[in-house]
Amino acid sequence: MKKYGEVLIIDDNEDLLKAAKALLKRHFRQVDTLRQPAGIPAMMADTAYDLILLDMNFAREMDSGEEGFQWLDRILELSPAAIVVLITAYGDVAQAVKAMKAGATDFVLKPWDNDKFIHTLKTAMERRHTRLEADQLKSAALLEAHSFQQMIGSSEVMRRVFDTISQVAETDASVLILGENGTGKELVARALHQKSLRAKKPFISVDLGAITETLFESELFGHVKGAFTDAREDKAGRFELAAGGTFFLDEIGNLTLSLQAKLLSILQNRTVTRVGSNKARPVDIRLVCATNQPIREMIARKDFREDLYYRINTIEIQLPALRDRVQDIPLLAAFFLHQYSEKYKKDVRGIHPTAMARLERYNWPGNVRELQHAIERAVIMSKGDRLRTEDFFFKAQAQQQEKKPIDAGMLEDLQLEEIERIMIKKALKKNQGNITKAASELGLTRASLYRRLEKYGL
Repeated sequence: MKKYGEVLIIDDNEDLLKAAKALLKRHFRQVDTLRQPAGIPAMMADTAYDLILLDMNFAREMDSGEEGFQWLDRILELSPAAIVVLITAYGDVAQAVKAMKAGATDFVLKPWDNDKFIHTLKTAMERRHTRLEADQLKSAALLEAHSFQQMIGSSEVMRRVFDTISQVAETDASVLILGENGTGKELVARALHQKSLRAKKPFISVDLGAITETLFESELFGHVKGAFTDAREDKAGRFELAAGGTFFLDEIGNLTLSLQAKLLSILQNRTVTRVGSNKARPVDIRLVCATNQPIREMIARKDFREDLYYRINTIEIQLPALRDRVQDIPLLAAFFLHQYSEKYKKDVRGIHPTAMARLERYNWPGNVRELQHAIERAVIMSKGDRLRTEDFFFKAQAQQQEKKPIDAGMLEDLQLEEIERIMIKKALKKNQGNITKAASELGLTRASLYRRLEKYGL
């Protein structure tokens, strides 16, 4: 039998909770119960539920269902895409209509017939799948609307980058791209080439951080047969291979001063001489360079030649860090989700709002590349049709928290999840790793604490 994901049942009747849990365990992977609705926010923070069953009346003297409507509003505030089915012993058509208008997916009466009850929940889950498919179509339309030469972004900073590329692409102006690792510098270089008049000619990329000083001249300038021991035949260098096209020098900030001087000579003379030859060959390229180094500080320290800087920097494009373009994260995440769902043949159709909020809060030291890897890993590890918070593991942030001592005075600057992680570690240390005692001190069940330990990698 196919099992759905996680369900939460909130009702003040203990017998009903036990009966519902026994029934639903055959149809859902995880069934959690709650007697008091005040615990809903904590439970939803801990687990991204596929379905929530909510009683409409908790106070003995009340049968209006107003309390249920209040908690329905709270649930939808915490997770706007939540699938909520209201349950009550006092239902009527008017309440059902009101519940649907308030955002509930469906409405059931208790005591219920088991078969009808399961049918209602399955129908609700099917509606959820329909909603996810609609969200996928919406995401695809948004991606198409905000895609530019294999880059994605709707933020103001990225629109400025796209505009600059469009303005300068058809010129032969040298471009210097600045930005942290993982921000997409090579994508910008390729976009400049694809929109240029040289688009049908080669795009040659060289990672200067990966070429040793001894191989620099041979790789970039080429060599003739017999120039050195292993030179068994003539070989064209990268400059010649890029003839008529775009030559992209990545990580130019890694060049030593002596190699900077050699590169400057080539750019000034627009000729290149192969190692072991005295014949100068013309260079016809459009030069694009990139670095993650603070190049102006390097110039001030005399670590980078100022004359070379001006030679490679007719136009400068500064790429923003992902933390400075947070509104692009849902678009990028949707793109990578589609890419890896297809690659790994997983039926993952969306990202739970709680998980998306976590993605938007994270600092992303590795930028877009780190987000891409995080989505790929989450798709591989996911067991449902939506990525959840527990599918992600933010190693860099966890390590940073391990290294940086935090005192109580700093708590006001932290996110709720960071504070929770600190308190759990403190309770475990105080109780010498005893899960039962730590859970009791934190006001959690053992199961809830275990889920948090897994969530935070503790």
